[in-house]
Amino acid sequence: MDNPIRKMYAPLMVKTGGKEIPVEMENTMAVQEFSLEGFPMVQDLGKVLFLVHLLAYLASMAGNVIIVTIICASARLQTPMYFLLSTFSFLECCFISAVIPKLLVIFLLGKQKISFAACFVQAFFFVYVGATGFFLTAVMSLDRYVAICRPLHYPTIMSLRTCSLLVIACFAVGITLIMGLMVKVAQLSFCGPSVIPHFYCDLGSLIHLSCSDTRSTETLAFGLALLILFISLLITIVAYSNIIVTIMRLPSAQEWRKAFSTCSSHLTVLSLMYGSCIFIYVKPKQRSRLDSNREAALVNTVVTPLLNPVIYTLRNKQFHKALRETMCRIKIST
Repeated sequence: MDNPIRKMYAPLMVKTGGKEIPVEMENTMAVQEFSLEGFPMVQDLGKVLFLVHLLAYLASMAGNVIIVTIICASARLQTPMYFLLSTFSFLECCFISAVIPKLLVIFLLGKQKISFAACFVQAFFFVYVGATGFFLTAVMSLDRYVAICRPLHYPTIMSLRTCSLLVIACFAVGITLIMGLMVKVAQLSFCGPSVIPHFYCDLGSLIHLSCSDTRSTETLAFGLALLILFISLLITIVAYSNIIVTIMRLPSAQEWRKAFSTCSSHLTVLSLMYGSCIFIYVKPKQRSRLDSNREAALVNTVVTPLLNPVIYTLRNKQFHKALRETMCRIKIST
């Protein structure tokens, strides 16, 4: 005989695939897509924002693609410094392409839905490319250190082969660190709500939506963000500290200016990158700062990649010569 009290407190069962499962499990399985909140305060300006971000995206892509093309095409730029710069520009193209196209769709069409698989892939590429970019900037700092502090040994230490191995190491370390975190995120249960308070699938926001116990995942995400930023920032600080000491020992002001000019563009880019990312990621509790994160993330994903080509090429005479030579060859061939 059935116990009426047991019936009252028994979990409500539903049929799924011919089997009866608790409603809680049904809800966990039900979240198949998320909704990106975007920028609800300026939703009425969707078409204007679409045009602004489209132009910024195209300009950023064009600038970085030009850098990669000119460096690959010019014999005078086949040096370790420009090889690293071309790799960094390639990463910038991947970085913005992981986020901006979906943001443009939100602005133009208002389609905020994104499937779980697409959201997970976007989050993975965003974090992976970002982490690899930080390691690459650390390698670029080491390159400047060897060029200024060990100029006689530079051709031996920073050969193209060595730079290639260092770039491969950046990609390998990045994916090694990120894969464990992404596996833990993929194992989380999502039973609602399904609105991500961001304009892309931010990993922190995604973790907060889970109905699982996310304490270990949040700790791992915070620890990895801190580790990646700390390692790359430490290498950069040590490299540039030695650079500054070496420059201060130079006898003439002209040598000072020449040495600083080779580092100024890299330092400017580093300031933009580390400033925005430390503000976004290096804090244990992000739930109360998601609104401010959106503005900082917009700087990181739109403004910085747009400025990078300008910063790296504006005062670079070698790049200007290579650009003119490439344009001349194109005109002659046509």
